[in-house]
Amino acid sequence: MIAYVKGEITYKNPAEIIVEAGGIGYRIHISLYTYTRIEKLERVKLLTYFHVKEDSQTLYGFAEPMERGLFIHLISVSGIGPNTARLILSSMDPEDVRSAVIAENVKSLTAVKGLGPKTAKRMIVELKDKLIKESGDSQ
Repeated sequence: MIAYVKGEITYKNPAEIIVEAGGIGYRIHISLYTYTRIEKLERVKLLTYFHVKEDSQTLYGFAEPMERGLFIHLISVSGIGPNTARLILSSMDPEDVRSAVIAENVKSLTAVKGLGPKTAKRMIVELKDKLIKESGDSQ
């Protein structure tokens, strides 16, 4: 629904920012990975994912298309919601997550706080082929 938000950063911390665009302040939840890419900027263009639940509507922001794509893959896995996906992307670079899934490295994935071995194995089973196909790698 909202592909990106472009405007002036009026507030920022490592978990969220507020971007004023067209006179509206958008609260956008971000990962530490995105924060490190925008922390010195005053204006930003963030790719977004708009998550709608019965009781809330939340906007997640990403500095790069790869991070947003990986976030969408992660939340498609049973047991991984948007906040867990954001935590994974805060703990590991998107490329490291992709590599860990493709290499079936459960140990790297379970190093993320709150991510147990069952969920890590489910991530690998559900995402490995998709990520290989997407990146063009061969295994």
